[in-house]
Amino acid sequence: MPPAEPDQPCSLRLLWDEAVTTYDFGPGHPMDPTRLALTMRLVEAFGLPAAPGVSVAAAPPAGESTLALVHRPEYIEAVRRAAANPAALDERHGLGTEDNPAFPAIHTASALIAGQSVGAAEAVWSGAATHAVNFAGGLHHAMPGRASGFCIYNDAALAIARLLELGAERVLYVDVDVHHGDGVQQAFWDDPRVLTVSLHEHPSTLFPQTGWSTETGGEGAPGSAANLPLPAGTGDAGWLRAFHALVPELVAGFAPQVIVSQHGADTHLEDPLAHLAVTLDAQRVVAHSLHALAHRHCGGRWVALGGGGYAVVDVVPRSWTHLVATAAGRPLDPRAETPEEWRAEVYRRTTQQAPLRMTDGRAPQWRDFEDGYDPGDRLDQAILAARRAVFPQHGLLA
Repeated sequence: MPPAEPDQPCSLRLLWDEAVTTYDFGPGHPMDPTRLALTMRLVEAFGLPAAPGVSVAAAPPAGESTLALVHRPEYIEAVRRAAANPAALDERHGLGTEDNPAFPAIHTASALIAGQSVGAAEAVWSGAATHAVNFAGGLHHAMPGRASGFCIYNDAALAIARLLELGAERVLYVDVDVHHGDGVQQAFWDDPRVLTVSLHEHPSTLFPQTGWSTETGGEGAPGSAANLPLPAGTGDAGWLRAFHALVPELVAGFAPQVIVSQHGADTHLEDPLAHLAVTLDAQRVVAHSLHALAHRHCGGRWVALGGGGYAVVDVVPRSWTHLVATAAGRPLDPRAETPEEWRAEVYRRTTQQAPLRMTDGRAPQWRDFEDGYDPGDRLDQAILAARRAVFPQHGLLA
């Protein structure tokens, strides 16, 4: 079962600037910025910005020197060129492609999202807030010199780099997006100060075809990466079993000063781009678990980001509203009805009917890995492979 909810009070900095919705690859692209606007409207409809201990702020866009903490100067210049000439194809830098079409705001919108994640990291490290959330962030595929997988600037890696610049000595990154957190792993592959942990659909069935359990860090930082690839079709019980078999022990062994997490909602069974079968209710359990782990192991310091998620109406806004509510220390009753004004806004923007409740109607249960292992089960095989690959490097028993 997940760690108990913390007794300590929480303060939350919610990073939001309406202009993040200009991160828009155009009609028909899966990364629809409507999902961001609808999430913020649902957060507002539940009154979370006005809750005690919650502040909403917009950070400035990440500047050149900040972007250069992760990205090469020639790549940043390529993004600027793409903004000036969106019709051009730049395959070398992954720009103008089907996944990453260029658009006039490609640099400004991407830098703005990155700035919100950097601002979230600064707020948590300085003590201005216990937790910080930027659900517009989590663009974890961007590489130092190349766009990838709908991601232009890697705000998650930039947030971690900023924490290191501010003096953090141990940062734990946990990625529960359905896709492997390859860009963040790449950025810190040889840095023993950062442990990247990713649970994702198996690379044999999903982009970016990386994230094997044998990927455990560079020569200078053995054990700096942990990967648990999950069989296609994994549902709530298996997903939660895998998370709790890997993450809590690594948190305890690594003893981070701060946790940065990426909460892509595309693990959901309704997501059109992947093949897991997780529900909103299990996603909420993982958010609660990370909240409790942050309080237990690093004084509550927790930076939570969004990520993928392409069921724009039914899944993403509810999943990330639960994330915000959890970080505010005011978790929502999953049986709560979605506010009527939000449903009206959904219809106005999309002509779709909004979900009526904050739940998929499930009460997820799972069996702890310590209670028994089935050598014939593909999920248990994957869990054991991940633990055997990385646990010994942190002094843990697999």
